[in-house]
Amino acid sequence: MHVGAGRTGLSSSVGPASFYTSLNGGRRHTSTGRRPTAGSLQRQMAQAQRAAAQAEKAAEAGRLASAFMQILDLHRAEFPLAPAPVAAPVPPPELSAFLAPREQQALAGIGTFQRKARAEAKQRARQAAEADMQHWWMQANAERDRYQGELNHQWQRLCGNDPEMVMPVLAEAFEDNEAPAVPVALNGSEVSLVILAPGPDFVPERFPSRTTAGNISLKKLTKTERASYYTLTLCGYLLVTLREAFAVAPGLSAARAVVLRTDRIDAYGRAQVSCMLAGHFERRSFDGVRWDAVNAATVVNDTSDNLMINQKGAAKEPYPLDLRFEPELQALVNAVDITELTAR
Repeated sequence: MHVGAGRTGLSSSVGPASFYTSLNGGRRHTSTGRRPTAGSLQRQMAQAQRAAAQAEKAAEAGRLASAFMQILDLHRAEFPLAPAPVAAPVPPPELSAFLAPREQQALAGIGTFQRKARAEAKQRARQAAEADMQHWWMQANAERDRYQGELNHQWQRLCGNDPEMVMPVLAEAFEDNEAPAVPVALNGSEVSLVILAPGPDFVPERFPSRTTAGNISLKKLTKTERASYYTLTLCGYLLVTLREAFAVAPGLSAARAVVLRTDRIDAYGRAQVSCMLAGHFERRSFDGVRWDAVNAATVVNDTSDNLMINQKGAAKEPYPLDLRFEPELQALVNAVDITELTAR
Protein backbone atom coordinates (compact mmCIF):
# COMPACT_ATOMS: atom_id res chain seq x y z
CA MET A 1 0.00 0.00 0.00
CA HIS A 2 1.47 3.36 -1.06
CA VAL A 3 0.26 6.50 0.73
CA GLY A 4 1.79 9.91 0.15
CA ALA A 5 2.14 12.49 -2.53
CA GLY A 6 -0.05 11.69 -5.50
CA ARG A 7 -2.59 8.91 -5.45
CA THR A 8 -2.95 6.23 -2.83
CA GLY A 9 -2.41 2.88 -4.52
CA LEU A 10 -1.94 -0.87 -4.05
CA SER A 11 1.16 -2.53 -5.50
CA SER A 12 2.28 -6.15 -5.82
CA SER A 13 5.83 -6.88 -6.97
CA VAL A 14 5.76 -10.65 -6.52
CA GLY A 15 7.07 -12.67 -9.45
CA PRO A 16 8.34 -11.61 -12.85
CA ALA A 17 6.01 -8.62 -13.17
CA SER A 18 4.85 -5.94 -10.79
CA PHE A 19 1.31 -4.71 -10.59
CA TYR A 20 0.00 -1.34 -9.42
CA THR A 21 -3.46 0.09 -9.21
CA SER A 22 -4.63 3.42 -7.88
CA LEU A 23 -7.22 3.35 -5.16
CA ASN A 24 -8.26 6.97 -5.88
CA GLY A 25 -10.39 7.33 -8.96
CA GLY A 26 -9.35 10.80 -10.00
CA ARG A 27 -9.10 14.35 -8.77
CA ARG A 28 -9.92 15.20 -5.18
CA HIS A 29 -13.31 16.58 -4.29
CA THR A 30 -13.21 19.63 -2.10
CA SER A 31 -15.97 20.31 0.33
CA THR A 32 -18.24 23.16 -0.77
CA GLY A 33 -20.76 22.82 1.99
CA ARG A 34 -23.39 21.53 -0.46
CA ARG A 35 -25.22 18.30 0.16
CA PRO A 36 -24.28 15.57 -2.35
CA THR A 37 -26.87 14.81 -4.97
CA ALA A 38 -28.12 11.31 -5.75
CA GLY A 39 -26.17 11.35 -8.99
CA SER A 40 -22.91 12.28 -7.32
CA LEU A 41 -23.42 9.59 -4.69
CA GLN A 42 -23.97 7.00 -7.40
CA ARG A 43 -20.85 8.14 -9.21
CA GLN A 44 -18.84 7.92 -5.99
CA MET A 45 -20.19 4.44 -5.27
CA ALA A 46 -19.39 3.30 -8.81
CA GLN A 47 -15.93 4.78 -8.48
CA ALA A 48 -15.38 2.98 -5.16
CA GLN A 49 -16.59 -0.29 -6.67
CA ARG A 50 -14.20 0.08 -9.61
CA ALA A 51 -11.33 0.82 -7.24
CA ALA A 52 -12.22 -2.24 -5.11
CA ALA A 53 -12.43 -4.40 -8.23
CA GLN A 54 -9.04 -3.16 -9.38
CA ALA A 55 -7.53 -3.84 -5.96
CA GLU A 56 -8.99 -7.36 -5.97
CA LYS A 57 -7.65 -7.93 -9.47
CA ALA A 58 -4.21 -6.69 -8.41
CA ALA A 59 -4.23 -9.07 -5.44
CA GLU A 60 -5.19 -11.98 -7.69
CA ALA A 61 -2.44 -11.01 -10.14
CA GLY A 62 0.08 -11.06 -7.31
CA ARG A 63 -1.11 -14.49 -6.15
CA LEU A 64 -0.86 -15.90 -9.68
CA ALA A 65 2.59 -14.40 -10.19
CA SER A 66 3.74 -16.08 -6.97
CA ALA A 67 2.29 -19.43 -8.11
CA PHE A 68 4.12 -19.30 -11.44
CA MET A 69 7.38 -18.24 -9.79
CA GLN A 70 7.06 -21.25 -7.49
CA ILE A 71 6.85 -23.53 -10.53
CA LEU A 72 9.81 -21.86 -12.24
CA ASP A 73 11.97 -22.01 -9.10
CA LEU A 74 11.23 -25.56 -7.90
CA HIS A 75 14.50 -26.98 -9.20
CA ARG A 76 16.58 -24.08 -7.85
CA ALA A 77 16.41 -25.06 -4.17
CA GLU A 78 19.92 -25.37 -2.74
CA PHE A 79 21.05 -28.29 -0.56
CA PRO A 80 24.60 -28.04 0.83
CA LEU A 81 26.55 -31.28 0.84
CA ALA A 82 26.27 -32.99 4.21
CA PRO A 83 29.49 -32.52 6.24
CA ALA A 84 31.15 -35.19 8.35
CA PRO A 85 29.60 -34.98 11.83
CA VAL A 86 31.73 -33.53 14.61
CA ALA A 87 30.96 -34.02 18.30
CA ALA A 88 30.62 -30.79 20.24
CA PRO A 89 33.72 -29.91 22.29
CA VAL A 90 33.51 -30.28 26.06
CA PRO A 91 33.14 -26.84 27.66
CA PRO A 92 35.91 -26.03 30.18
CA PRO A 93 34.71 -26.71 33.72
CA GLU A 94 34.49 -24.04 36.43
CA LEU A 95 36.60 -24.71 39.55
CA SER A 96 33.88 -23.19 41.74
CA ALA A 97 31.54 -26.05 40.94
CA PHE A 98 34.02 -28.52 42.47
CA LEU A 99 35.38 -26.23 45.22
CA ALA A 100 32.14 -25.55 47.08
CA PRO A 101 31.39 -29.15 48.17
CA ARG A 102 35.07 -29.78 49.03
CA GLU A 103 35.24 -26.67 51.25
CA GLN A 104 32.02 -27.60 52.98
CA GLN A 105 33.45 -31.03 53.72
CA ALA A 106 36.87 -29.69 54.86
CA LEU A 107 35.44 -26.99 57.16
CA ALA A 108 33.03 -29.28 58.95
CA GLY A 109 33.77 -29.15 62.71
CA ILE A 110 36.20 -26.20 62.50
CA GLY A 111 35.10 -23.14 64.44
CA THR A 112 34.68 -19.70 62.92
CA PHE A 113 37.57 -18.20 64.91
CA GLN A 114 40.01 -21.04 64.15
CA ARG A 115 41.50 -19.01 61.36
CA LYS A 116 44.68 -20.97 60.82
CA ALA A 117 42.86 -24.30 60.79
CA ARG A 118 40.24 -22.90 58.38
CA ALA A 119 42.92 -21.56 56.02
CA GLU A 120 44.68 -24.91 55.98
CA ALA A 121 41.38 -26.70 55.41
CA LYS A 122 40.52 -24.41 52.51
CA GLN A 123 43.94 -25.04 50.95
CA ARG A 124 43.39 -28.81 51.14
CA ALA A 125 39.88 -28.35 49.75
CA ARG A 126 41.22 -26.38 46.79
CA GLN A 127 43.81 -29.04 45.96
CA ALA A 128 41.14 -31.74 46.14
CA ALA A 129 38.75 -29.66 43.97
CA GLU A 130 41.45 -29.18 41.33
CA ALA A 131 42.03 -32.92 41.29
CA ASP A 132 38.26 -33.52 40.97
CA MET A 133 38.02 -31.04 38.11
CA GLN A 134 40.94 -32.65 36.26
CA HIS A 135 39.40 -36.09 36.68
CA TRP A 136 36.03 -34.84 35.38
CA TRP A 137 37.72 -33.13 32.44
CA MET A 138 39.53 -36.31 31.43
CA GLN A 139 36.36 -38.41 31.71
CA ALA A 140 34.26 -35.91 29.76
CA ASN A 141 36.78 -35.76 26.91
CA ALA A 142 37.07 -39.55 26.88
CA GLU A 143 33.28 -39.74 26.52
CA ARG A 144 33.37 -37.14 23.78
CA ASP A 145 36.07 -39.12 21.94
CA ARG A 146 33.97 -42.27 22.24
CA TYR A 147 30.96 -40.46 20.79
CA GLN A 148 33.08 -39.02 17.98
CA GLY A 149 34.19 -42.55 17.16
CA GLU A 150 30.54 -43.57 16.81
CA LEU A 151 29.87 -40.60 14.54
CA ASN A 152 32.90 -41.47 12.40
CA HIS A 153 31.67 -45.04 12.05
CA GLN A 154 28.19 -43.89 11.03
CA TRP A 155 29.68 -41.44 8.54
CA GLN A 156 31.79 -44.18 7.00
CA ARG A 157 28.71 -46.37 6.66
CA LEU A 158 26.77 -43.51 5.06
CA CYS A 159 29.55 -42.69 2.60
CA GLY A 160 30.02 -46.41 1.95
CA ASN A 161 26.32 -46.70 0.99
CA ASP A 162 25.29 -49.04 3.77
CA PRO A 163 21.52 -49.44 3.11
CA GLU A 164 20.76 -49.43 6.85
CA MET A 165 22.23 -45.94 7.03
CA VAL A 166 21.39 -44.43 3.64
CA MET A 167 17.72 -45.38 3.43
CA PRO A 168 16.67 -43.88 6.80
CA VAL A 169 18.69 -40.72 6.11
CA LEU A 170 16.92 -40.24 2.77
CA ALA A 171 13.50 -41.01 4.24
CA GLU A 172 14.02 -38.43 6.98
CA ALA A 173 15.24 -35.83 4.49
CA PHE A 174 12.13 -36.30 2.32
CA GLU A 175 9.63 -36.08 5.19
CA ASP A 176 9.01 -32.34 4.85
CA ASN A 177 9.03 -32.23 1.03
CA GLU A 178 6.12 -30.53 -0.67
CA ALA A 179 5.99 -33.41 -3.16
CA PRO A 180 6.12 -36.70 -1.18
CA ALA A 181 9.09 -38.89 -2.05
CA VAL A 182 10.44 -42.24 -0.82
CA PRO A 183 13.67 -44.18 -1.34
CA VAL A 184 12.74 -47.64 -2.58
CA ALA A 185 15.99 -49.53 -3.09
CA LEU A 186 19.76 -49.12 -2.96
CA ASN A 187 21.93 -51.08 -5.36
CA GLY A 188 25.59 -50.34 -4.71
CA SER A 189 25.86 -46.57 -5.03
CA GLU A 190 22.65 -46.19 -7.05
CA VAL A 191 19.37 -45.37 -5.31
CA SER A 192 15.84 -45.80 -6.67
CA LEU A 193 13.39 -43.01 -5.79
CA VAL A 194 9.68 -42.49 -6.27
CA ILE A 195 8.18 -38.99 -6.21
CA LEU A 196 4.49 -38.07 -6.12
CA ALA A 197 3.84 -34.83 -8.02
CA PRO A 198 0.57 -32.88 -8.16
CA GLY A 199 -1.85 -33.14 -11.05
CA PRO A 200 -2.33 -30.65 -13.93
CA ASP A 201 -4.66 -28.51 -11.80
CA PHE A 202 -1.56 -27.38 -9.91
CA VAL A 203 -0.95 -24.98 -12.82
CA PRO A 204 -3.27 -21.93 -12.68
CA GLU A 205 -5.50 -21.34 -15.69
CA ARG A 206 -4.66 -17.65 -15.94
CA PHE A 207 -1.45 -15.68 -16.11
CA PRO A 208 -0.99 -12.09 -14.87
CA SER A 209 -0.01 -9.52 -17.48
CA ARG A 210 -0.82 -5.99 -18.61
CA THR A 211 -2.68 -4.62 -21.57
CA THR A 212 -1.11 -2.17 -24.01
CA ALA A 213 -2.86 0.56 -22.03
CA GLY A 214 -1.11 -0.58 -18.87
CA ASN A 215 -4.12 -2.17 -17.19
CA ILE A 216 -3.87 -5.44 -15.27
CA SER A 217 -4.98 -8.45 -17.29
CA LEU A 218 -5.49 -12.05 -16.19
CA LYS A 219 -4.90 -13.80 -19.49
CA LYS A 220 -6.11 -17.37 -19.91
CA LEU A 221 -3.26 -19.74 -20.75
CA THR A 222 -3.39 -21.71 -23.97
CA LYS A 223 -3.37 -25.48 -23.84
CA THR A 224 0.26 -25.47 -24.99
CA GLU A 225 1.31 -22.97 -22.33
CA ARG A 226 -0.42 -24.87 -19.55
CA ALA A 227 1.12 -28.16 -20.71
CA SER A 228 4.54 -26.53 -20.73
CA TYR A 229 4.13 -25.29 -17.15
CA TYR A 230 2.94 -28.72 -16.03
CA THR A 231 6.00 -30.33 -17.60
CA LEU A 232 8.14 -27.85 -15.67
CA THR A 233 6.29 -28.85 -12.50
CA LEU A 234 7.04 -32.56 -13.01
CA CYS A 235 10.68 -31.86 -13.84
CA GLY A 236 11.04 -29.40 -10.97
CA TYR A 237 9.86 -31.82 -8.31
CA LEU A 238 12.06 -34.54 -9.79
CA LEU A 239 15.18 -32.37 -9.71
CA VAL A 240 14.67 -30.95 -6.22
CA THR A 241 14.34 -34.51 -4.88
CA LEU A 242 17.48 -35.65 -6.69
CA ARG A 243 19.48 -32.66 -5.45
CA GLU A 244 18.45 -33.32 -1.87
CA ALA A 245 19.26 -37.04 -2.16
CA PHE A 246 22.76 -36.38 -3.52
CA ALA A 247 23.33 -33.77 -0.79
CA VAL A 248 22.38 -35.82 2.27
CA ALA A 249 23.92 -39.09 1.02
CA PRO A 250 27.43 -38.19 -0.24
CA GLY A 251 28.24 -41.75 -1.30
CA LEU A 252 25.51 -41.96 -3.94
CA SER A 253 26.76 -41.80 -7.50
CA ALA A 254 23.47 -42.22 -9.37
CA ALA A 255 19.71 -42.37 -8.98
CA ARG A 256 16.83 -43.91 -10.83
CA ALA A 257 13.76 -41.77 -10.31
CA VAL A 258 10.09 -42.17 -11.12
CA VAL A 259 7.53 -39.37 -10.90
CA LEU A 260 3.93 -40.42 -10.22
CA ARG A 261 0.72 -38.45 -9.96
CA THR A 262 -2.64 -39.30 -8.43
CA ASP A 263 -5.29 -39.61 -11.14
CA ARG A 264 -8.30 -40.48 -9.02
CA ILE A 265 -9.57 -42.13 -5.85
CA ASP A 266 -11.43 -45.34 -6.65
CA ALA A 267 -14.64 -46.66 -5.08
CA TYR A 268 -12.62 -48.31 -2.30
CA GLY A 269 -10.89 -45.08 -1.32
CA ARG A 270 -7.59 -46.14 -2.85
CA ALA A 271 -5.46 -43.74 -4.87
CA GLN A 272 -4.94 -44.70 -8.50
CA VAL A 273 -1.64 -43.31 -9.78
CA SER A 274 0.06 -42.93 -13.13
CA CYS A 275 3.75 -42.82 -13.99
CA MET A 276 4.44 -39.50 -15.70
CA LEU A 277 8.23 -39.36 -15.90
CA ALA A 278 11.22 -41.61 -15.34
CA GLY A 279 14.93 -41.28 -15.78
CA HIS A 280 18.42 -42.24 -14.69
CA PHE A 281 20.74 -39.53 -13.39
CA GLU A 282 24.44 -39.56 -12.53
CA ARG A 283 25.61 -37.28 -9.72
CA ARG A 284 28.41 -35.95 -11.91
CA SER A 285 25.88 -34.83 -14.56
CA PHE A 286 24.76 -32.10 -12.15
CA ASP A 287 28.25 -30.60 -11.92
CA GLY A 288 28.33 -27.20 -13.58
CA VAL A 289 24.58 -26.93 -14.18
CA ARG A 290 23.56 -23.26 -14.35
CA TRP A 291 20.51 -23.70 -12.13
CA ASP A 292 19.53 -20.02 -12.15
CA ALA A 293 19.81 -19.66 -15.91
CA VAL A 294 17.95 -22.69 -17.29
CA ASN A 295 14.52 -24.16 -16.65
CA ALA A 296 13.79 -27.55 -15.11
CA ALA A 297 12.85 -29.27 -18.38
CA THR A 298 16.17 -28.30 -19.97
CA VAL A 299 18.10 -29.62 -16.97
CA VAL A 300 16.23 -32.93 -17.00
CA ASN A 301 16.75 -33.38 -20.74
CA ASP A 302 20.46 -32.58 -20.54
CA THR A 303 21.36 -34.53 -17.38
CA SER A 304 19.38 -37.76 -17.80
CA ASP A 305 20.89 -40.66 -19.73
CA ASN A 306 17.61 -42.59 -20.01
CA LEU A 307 14.66 -40.20 -19.96
CA MET A 308 11.12 -41.42 -20.43
CA ILE A 309 8.25 -38.96 -20.87
CA ASN A 310 5.12 -39.26 -23.01
CA GLN A 311 4.13 -35.94 -24.59
CA LYS A 312 1.32 -35.91 -27.14
CA GLY A 313 -0.20 -33.52 -29.64
CA ALA A 314 0.80 -30.09 -30.76
CA ALA A 315 0.60 -28.89 -27.16
CA LYS A 316 3.08 -31.59 -26.04
CA GLU A 317 0.84 -32.41 -23.10
CA PRO A 318 2.36 -34.96 -20.67
CA TYR A 319 0.49 -38.28 -20.63
CA PRO A 320 1.04 -41.36 -18.41
CA LEU A 321 3.67 -43.86 -19.48
CA ASP A 322 2.48 -47.32 -20.49
CA LEU A 323 4.26 -49.56 -17.98
CA ARG A 324 3.05 -52.79 -19.58
CA PHE A 325 6.24 -52.72 -21.65
CA GLU A 326 8.43 -51.44 -18.81
CA PRO A 327 8.60 -54.28 -16.26
CA GLU A 328 11.43 -52.68 -14.25
CA LEU A 329 9.53 -49.43 -13.83
CA GLN A 330 6.36 -51.32 -12.97
CA ALA A 331 8.23 -53.30 -10.31
CA LEU A 332 9.59 -50.06 -8.86
CA VAL A 333 6.11 -48.54 -8.66
CA ASN A 334 4.71 -51.75 -7.17
CA ALA A 335 7.33 -51.64 -4.41
CA VAL A 336 5.85 -48.40 -3.06
CA ASP A 337 3.02 -48.26 -0.55
CA ILE A 338 0.84 -45.87 -2.55
CA THR A 339 -1.61 -45.42 0.33
CA GLU A 340 1.19 -44.25 2.63
CA LEU A 341 2.74 -42.07 -0.07
CA THR A 342 -0.52 -40.29 -0.96
CA ALA A 343 -1.40 -39.80 2.72
CA ARG A 344 1.58 -37.48 3.32
